[in-house]
Amino acid sequence: MATTASTRRQFLSLLGLSAVAVSCGTSASGASAAKNQTKTLRYQGWAGQVTPPELAQDLGYLEDVKLEWVGNTISGPQDIQTAATGQVDFGGAFNGAVVKLAANNAPIKSVISYYGADKHAYNGFYVLEDSPIRSARDLIGKKVGMNTLGAHSEAMLDIYLQRGGLSRADIGKVEPLVVPPVNTEQSLRQKQIDVAVLGGILRDKALAAGGIRPLFTDYELLGAFSAGTYVMTDRFLTRNPDTARTFVTAVGRAIDWSRATDRDEVIARMTEIVKKRGRNEDAEPLKYWRSYGVAEKSGLITGKELQLWIDWLAERGDIQKDQVTLSDLYTNEFNGNRKPSSPTESGS
Repeated sequence: MATTASTRRQFLSLLGLSAVAVSCGTSASGASAAKNQTKTLRYQGWAGQVTPPELAQDLGYLEDVKLEWVGNTISGPQDIQTAATGQVDFGGAFNGAVVKLAANNAPIKSVISYYGADKHAYNGFYVLEDSPIRSARDLIGKKVGMNTLGAHSEAMLDIYLQRGGLSRADIGKVEPLVVPPVNTEQSLRQKQIDVAVLGGILRDKALAAGGIRPLFTDYELLGAFSAGTYVMTDRFLTRNPDTARTFVTAVGRAIDWSRATDRDEVIARMTEIVKKRGRNEDAEPLKYWRSYGVAEKSGLITGKELQLWIDWLAERGDIQKDQVTLSDLYTNEFNGNRKPSSPTESGS
C-alpha cells in the first residue's frame, strides 16, 4: 500500500502521542539529587555494531558505571521513546525525532551527539547500476527502503525531493518502506525496492560487492554535521547527575579515541567487543567501519544540529515553531570534555 504524505504525518504524530502519555509524573525535584544514584544504565544496542557507549565501556572510560543491554533496536524514534518512558536510561535518535518528541512535552534532554555525516560516515540512497532512476522526479511511484519512518532517512529523502522541485502531492507518491538494515541490500538486489538507504558498514559492504550506484547522500545534501543525540529524561539527570556526567564524558572520550586511533586498531577493538558479548552477530562487516561521523569534538552539542530540524518540522507542519525552545532541548553540562569557557556549555 502506498505511503501518502498524510500517513507519514500520522506516523510522526505517534511520537507526540507517546510523549504526552509519558510526560506526567516524570519530573523530579532536586531533593533526591546525588542520593542513591544508579550505577547501571539500561540501553538498547544495534546488531553487528559497536555504539560509542559500548566502546567507552570496553575502553574503561565508564569507570564504576555499567551498561545493561536489554535488546536491540533498528529505530531511533523507538529508542528515545523507550528512554522517555523509563524502560531504558538513555536512547539515541535522529535529531528531528528528538525535537518532535520534546515538542510534545516529553521530559527529555539531549546530552551528547553520537553519530553524524562526514566523508566517511554517511547514508547513501542507492539504486541498481542499470536503474533508470537518475533524479528526484524519477522517484515518483517508487519504493525506498529504510530502517524506520519519521527519522533521519525520511528527512533526507524529503529534503532531496524538495530540492528536486517536487510538489507536496508528488512527494506523497514516493513510498518509503521499513526494511531491516541487514536485509536492505538484498531487497534492492532482488528488486523488492527501487532505492536502498545504506550507511556505514552495510553501505561499504554493498559497494564492495558492486552493481549499485548512489543517487545521493546526506553528506552531499548537508555537508558534515552531527545528526543524532543521546537523550536522558529530566528526572534521570536530576536524580543521577554524577552517573550522567560519567556516562556522557566517557562517550565523548570514546568518540575522540575513535578519531585519534589508527582505523585498523579501532576495527580490531570493535570486532573483539562483538565477539565477547555473545549476541550471535556477524562481526565481519566491521572491517568496513570508518567513522562515527560526529562533527564536534567529544560530541559537544552546538544547537545548530537541533535548530535545523525545528525548522524542518515546522515547515512540514508537524510542529509549531514555538512548541520548542532550543535552549531547553540540550545541555553540555554533563560533558566533562568541554572547556570551562565553552559557549556550548549549556543549551543557550
